[in-house]
Amino acid sequence: MARASTSLPVTLPPAAWRRRFRDRLLVWYAENARDLPWRRSRDPYRVWLSEIMLQQTQVATVEPYFERFVGELPTIEALARADEQRVLRLWEGLGYYRRARQLHAAARTIVAEHAGRFPRDRESVRALAGVGRYTAGAILSIALDAREPILEANTIRLFCRLLAYAGPTRSAKGQELLWAMAECVLPRREVGRFNQALMELGSEVCRNRSPRCATCPVASLCEARRLRLETQLPRPEARPVFEHRREAAVVLRRRGRVLLMQCPEGGRWAGLWDFPRYELAADDEPRRRDELAGHLRRETGLAIELGGRLKTIRHGVTRFRITLDCYEVHAAAGRLRRDTRRPRRWVGPIQLDAYPLSTTGRKLSRLV
Repeated sequence: MARASTSLPVTLPPAAWRRRFRDRLLVWYAENARDLPWRRSRDPYRVWLSEIMLQQTQVATVEPYFERFVGELPTIEALARADEQRVLRLWEGLGYYRRARQLHAAARTIVAEHAGRFPRDRESVRALAGVGRYTAGAILSIALDAREPILEANTIRLFCRLLAYAGPTRSAKGQELLWAMAECVLPRREVGRFNQALMELGSEVCRNRSPRCATCPVASLCEARRLRLETQLPRPEARPVFEHRREAAVVLRRRGRVLLMQCPEGGRWAGLWDFPRYELAADDEPRRRDELAGHLRRETGLAIELGGRLKTIRHGVTRFRITLDCYEVHAAAGRLRRDTRRPRRWVGPIQLDAYPLSTTGRKLSRLV
């Protein structure tokens, strides 16, 4: 089998190739498009919401969240009026919570500056919180049929194979080439349908590890297929280096209630609520317990009785791989210390469902 080389010459395809590509792709999409809830309407709000939810998240995960979100907040105005805690609770479990907060902030901008109507021009859309070049192009093309290119994970992979591009996709040169490809293949009409077809082909056929070339409608137009490089492209990016951490979270009980703290701005899960949680440095269980007890006494001002370990949860957050030990603790005496930077509340077990929590926080809440 041939080996991918970054020295292979890469040029954009000619007009005749582009015509054949568009025709075959749209015929295939007409027969194979998935019935997804955000495709049943060209309402810019629904398109925008789906694009934000789909960032770094799989379609199957997003579908129930999307249905529930638009069921409770069906318009931009409803989203703008909603309390941030309600927005975060609806988002809970999707992760990357900054997306939800930016979505909420952008909805308020649209109401304040555009009379509640989603903007129609590229500059205004790009000015919204959380909207980059790809997201703006996707919204404007899908909802309004604007002639805007898109470039995301699925189309990057598709274009790399069509062009037999073996260079780094995140480099300035790679981005320039791939965006140029995304723009040059655009049709004059039905741009939104075409862009969705590109993403669908990349997701369902031009897969990462096992491309389905035998069923691909444009296999004969694919340069990587011709060179037998389809499984080698795009060239893998450097693997991320993960940092391992040991943390502890506690169910701190007092008079039938448990303590929640709101995550501060700029930190992990900003705006959500969580059980008291601390990074631990000690290597063994007895010293970790002492370290945890010290953290709790300093932050809460309470005399505490540290109980047994309830559960150990292993999970990942961005570049961290975390082992989280969960303990039960009783507040024996003292008055809870206030902190204006990090609000804290005693909450009854039944009330926990109303608070937006992280995934591990919600697991811990089920133990209360």
